[in-house]
Amino acid sequence: MAKAETNDQRTERKNQSAIEPIAMRVPEACRYLGIGRSTLYVLINEGEIEIIKLGSSTLVLAESLRSLVERRRNPADPHTADDRY
Repeated sequence: MAKAETNDQRTERKNQSAIEPIAMRVPEACRYLGIGRSTLYVLINEGEIEIIKLGSSTLVLAESLRSLVERRRNPADPHTADDRY
């Protein structure tokens, strides 16, 4: 007969299995950012997003995606922001 798990044990096990990837394939990266495949490849070609190749697979680095969002969220030049407010 199997031992019954407590809620704390189930939560701990679930947290242990939720490992965040360091890289993802192109379709997952598109879903992560909410953009299309062609837009992702434009950003890659412009050097905005870093990739690695493993065999024939293109893997997009998760840190590179987070970095892109932060750069676009906090522009370096505050004078380029819209001053209507």
